[in-house]
Amino acid sequence: MSTSISDADLFGLLEVIDAGFSASTPTGVPSAVLERAHRLVPCDVVSFLDMEPKRKATYIGQSFPSDGADEQVDDDTFWRHYWDCLDCCYPDVSGDIRTVITVSDFYTPREYHNTGMYADCMGPFGIEHEAMLSISAPAGRSRRFVFFRSRGPDFSDHERLLLSLLRPHLDELYQKLERERRVVPDLTTRQVELLRLVASGRSNAEIARELVVSAATVRKHLENIFARLDVTTRTGAVARAFPATPL
Repeated sequence: MSTSISDADLFGLLEVIDAGFSASTPTGVPSAVLERAHRLVPCDVVSFLDMEPKRKATYIGQSFPSDGADEQVDDDTFWRHYWDCLDCCYPDVSGDIRTVITVSDFYTPREYHNTGMYADCMGPFGIEHEAMLSISAPAGRSRRFVFFRSRGPDFSDHERLLLSLLRPHLDELYQKLERERRVVPDLTTRQVELLRLVASGRSNAEIARELVVSAATVRKHLENIFARLDVTTRTGAVARAFPATPL
């Protein structure tokens, strides 16, 4: 199987890179990046995920096309199987974020079909093949682009080479986007105090007791914080207000 790079391949790589560096977005990556990546390596769905596996938290989940099967997978079910799925947790347990991996690096088709991740998450949506490209993230976090394919052959050596060439550029792009997004709107001292309690994992009721206020006051503070930070979730607010290093 040929692993040489053609002029068309180079043009496709440049399209993905240009789409990222010529646009901005409040969170994640510009949608055009996923669209061009989907064109470069044909698949059913390509997703970008920013997660904190030990906390079972997903901060960002983007897909192209946007109605992909991965968005329909129940979070609790996904996290229940995450650490038992060798390809899912590989970057977390190995520390290797440079290698582009596929499901077939870890399982034969029969072995994969016998995993809980396939039985409960991927199989019901017909997902047979995955390729994953990881980029830099703060300690404990995992950022990755995942290519899902339900029909046809597994991802080829040629496609893996394209993703390997693309990876450092996507890493650089995300660092650039995060630097631009580090300018966070000012929060009041009280809002910062409350958000740090959120970041520590406390519930609204626990925060209310800690700050000696009502649960309704905590909810109101959170509504104001969400509006100021342009986010819709607690995890999104924490990620926006307290960006970590590396980005």
